[in-house]
Amino acid sequence: MILETAPLTIRPGQNAAFEQAFAEAQGLIAGMPGYLSHELHHCVERPQEYLLLVRWTTVEAHEQGFRQSPQYQAWKSLLHGFYDPFPTVLHYAPVAGLQNASAAPRPAAM
Repeated sequence: MILETAPLTIRPGQNAAFEQAFAEAQGLIAGMPGYLSHELHHCVERPQEYLLLVRWTTVEAHEQGFRQSPQYQAWKSLLHGFYDPFPTVLHYAPVAGLQNASAAPRPAAM
């Protein structure tokens, strides 16, 4: 599993429009081969900042599969105009952590 990270800074006053466009765009990425899941987080301290996390089977599934697809062109058309500056996207491989969150120990009942 590969985790793609994209810290996004949105142009002032565009949060609602960005979130609406993202709601449409997420369907484009979700149907791609090698896609596993995604999350979009809004920063509590900095209202113009978001963090996009996408899980892929491989870096190639993102870089060659998605980015060279017609779906990416639609994604770009929907979202790229909101970014200022354009994000630096990086890929991470797992090192440590829970493999299955449902297997995490539960706190004892009081």
